[in-house]
Amino acid sequence: MAQKDDKIKEIIRELAAQFFSRESNRTSMITVTGVDLYSRGGKAVILITVLPENQEETALAFAHRQLTDFKAFVQDHSRIARIPFFEVEIDKGEKNRQKLDEIAKSM
Repeated sequence: MAQKDDKIKEIIRELAAQFFSRESNRTSMITVTGVDLYSRGGKAVILITVLPENQEETALAFAHRQLTDFKAFVQDHSRIARIPFFEVEIDKGEKNRQKLDEIAKSM
């Protein structure tokens, strides 16, 4: 089951990256860093990072507005039998990793 979940997560991650790249207005760069699946595939949380960081709230609001269209995009471009309910969040783990990298470089 874990292998199937990993495959679904990767498909959703790739489709989300394509979709947000195509739909964004390019004022910020949205990077899809991962996908978490919950409720046996019934819910998927798409994790993103945004550059510049001062555009995070705007990009997150944009991503939330696009979720209905994204669900249709996933239905059209994949063979996932059960399309999950999507949410989008800022990837705090990735942000913390980047901060640790900066600290390590300064030592």
